Amino acid sequence: MNSIKNHDREPSNDTSENNIFANLALASLFSLSLLSPLPAFADGQTEKFKLPPIDVKDLNRCTLASSSIGQANAARDKLYDLRQCNLSGSSAKGFDLSGVIMTKTDVSKVNFQEAQFSKAYLHESNFEQADFSNAIVDRASFAGSSLRGAVFQNAVLTGTSFAGADVENADFTEAAIGSFDLKNLCKNPTLKGENPITGADTYLSVGCGPNISNK
Repeated sequence: MNSIKNHDREPSNDTSENNIFANLALASLFSLSLLSPLPAFADGQTEKFKLPPIDVKDLNRCTLASSSIGQANAARDKLYDLRQCNLSGSSAKGFDLSGVIMTKTDVSKVNFQEAQFSKAYLHESNFEQADFSNAIVDRASFAGSSLRGAVFQNAVLTGTSFAGADVENADFTEAAIGSFDLKNLCKNPTLKGENPITGADTYLSVGCGPNISNK
């Protein structure tokens, strides 16, 4: 009887507490929906993406800036759009550039050492003599870009596509490349020459062996 009486005395308090927790939960979910970052647009094996128009009114758009989120899924709180920007000779050493979008972008001779490019869309851009030493270029796509003379020494290139890219004179010495990606890269007809900076033989630096067809 005492347990029944005690239960009868306190229903209003339990109901009140439940309402408070329910309201807090709803508020938290609403806040998360407002603050949740934008998804990344790219990964190395997806061929086509429907990109939004370039925001030509954003005068500060063409700036190399490291992400403050640093998530493995390359999510950002704002679309990182560097399309048609001229950033030649700049430095982004150690920057997290995950989720970045580049088309018709000039990033020739840029220092990308130790940078992160998870799910980056890097199409039809100029990466000539860019330095990606010790960088993490994960699930990115360089489709149609020029990487002539670029350096990828000790870089991680997992799930990254070089389809249609010009990699002549690039250096891939000690780069970590998956077997599937390696096979595709070794079939690239531009995989030849010698890097003008390191002197490395491009084809040999990738590790293309006799068992991998280059036809």
